[in-house]
Amino acid sequence: MCPRAPRQDFTWAYDDEPHASRRKEILEKYPEIKKLYGADPMMKYTVTCVVVVQVAACFLLRNSPWWLVMAAAYSFGGTLNHAMELAVHEISHALAFGVSKPWSNRALALFANLPIGVPMAISFRKYHLDHHRYQGDERIDVDLPTRAEGKLFFNTATKLIWLFFQSLAYSLRPFFVNPKPVTRHELLNTFIQAVFLSVIFYFTGARGVVYLVVGSLLAMGVHPVAGHFISEHYMFSEEQETYSYYGSLNMLAFNVGFHMEHHDFPYIPGSRLPQVTAIAPEYYLEKSHHWSWTKVLYDFVTDPNVGCFSRTKRPTLLDRPGKESVKTH
Repeated sequence: MCPRAPRQDFTWAYDDEPHASRRKEILEKYPEIKKLYGADPMMKYTVTCVVVVQVAACFLLRNSPWWLVMAAAYSFGGTLNHAMELAVHEISHALAFGVSKPWSNRALALFANLPIGVPMAISFRKYHLDHHRYQGDERIDVDLPTRAEGKLFFNTATKLIWLFFQSLAYSLRPFFVNPKPVTRHELLNTFIQAVFLSVIFYFTGARGVVYLVVGSLLAMGVHPVAGHFISEHYMFSEEQETYSYYGSLNMLAFNVGFHMEHHDFPYIPGSRLPQVTAIAPEYYLEKSHHWSWTKVLYDFVTDPNVGCFSRTKRPTLLDRPGKESVKTH
């Protein structure tokens, strides 16, 4: 059998993103799902515990050898910081205190951001809500790789490099695809992070700062929990553009693996998404889904037909008549 050639372009769709129509259909059949809407009252406690543990780890590692700092950053700190990134994701949907308390949600997001090291909480929300509303839009949805990424990172070696530097791709892509003005809340986010890291450096030295920041970067690359970046929307099947993951690492990731459920119902917290699957299994378990994020990473790197082009894109709404009605965050 001849090996499959790498994709040369994205899969283009000319309809609307699929989740609004799925949500309407599912709710018509299972209206009880609406009872799952609302904030998760435990989130603030979970976030507080993780932040405290990460600060304590900085103190415990302040006199440790560098090899131990790096090992702890990858295996322990990176995993917890990735959980905080996913807490920020949950909070961006107002799932900590509800839509009526935006300042409380914002404050918790800034607090969850502290051990991550890099200011991202405010910017993430600004772009992530567009990803939901305009999924696949070539100029609005910055979750999509660029054509340059598809051309440059196309075989096993280059895709592995791309995974290592995935955090850089996610950070820089908005500036090229959909730049937005810097807001005062982003400046506040940056100031708070600078003060926090300065305090960590003062009390724990460079080891504490490296443990936090490097751990965050490593956990966004070749790391089991980073498999969700690939599993969520990269097309391992031609018939769908969003996938769920039902493996055990969901316990460390606010159930972000229930990703089709999340896009169908973005105002249901991760803690309740398994109930959506249980109520409407034919809409999820009968679709293609994943059981291992590690296998997802392995398949992404080694399968010649899976890569940066394995995404569904849509011609941008910004070029269509009536574009003045397109409102991004």
